Amino acid sequence: MSEKEVIFSSKVKYTGVFNFSEFYNFCYNWLVDEVGLNLGENKYDEKISGDSKNIKVEWEGYRKLTDYFKFIVKVNFKILGLKKVEITQNGNKINTNEGSVEVTIKGTLERDYKGKFETTAFNKFLRSIYEKWVISGRVDQLEEKIIGDCDEFLGQAKAYLDLEGKR
Repeated sequence: MSEKEVIFSSKVKYTGVFNFSEFYNFCYNWLVDEVGLNLGENKYDEKISGDSKNIKVEWEGYRKLTDYFKFIVKVNFKILGLKKVEITQNGNKINTNEGSVEVTIKGTLERDYKGKFETTAFNKFLRSIYEKWVISGRVDQLEEKIIGDCDEFLGQAKAYLDLEGKR
């Protein structure tokens, strides 16, 4: 069985004016285009209460880094009190949304995802030697890459929301 280790876990929160569908598409496209993930939506839960909505979205994606390593990402969106609002921008009225959004991301490094070293106890022993002495520098590089990608995603999401709110 492969070994999974969570390398990065963090979140950003924002409350204000933003267009939910545009933000959703921005985040999805950024992860697919910039990080190169195969991304899928596991859950989309929408609850309506009065004139507002609460939405929960869960994405999971992966990217094969090598024949031995795989990068797995889980992204969760929690949107509370999402309402339709009309704002005036440069003299034009625009329909958009207002509410609170929380974006959480977890980046995981999966080792031996094909299970090649899991056939015997001796192979498991060889795997521990391989990881500790042969590729320890490579593991550090991949972990830094995962941390960088996840942190950059949160930064881009936060910047997008801040920019939307200031329009």
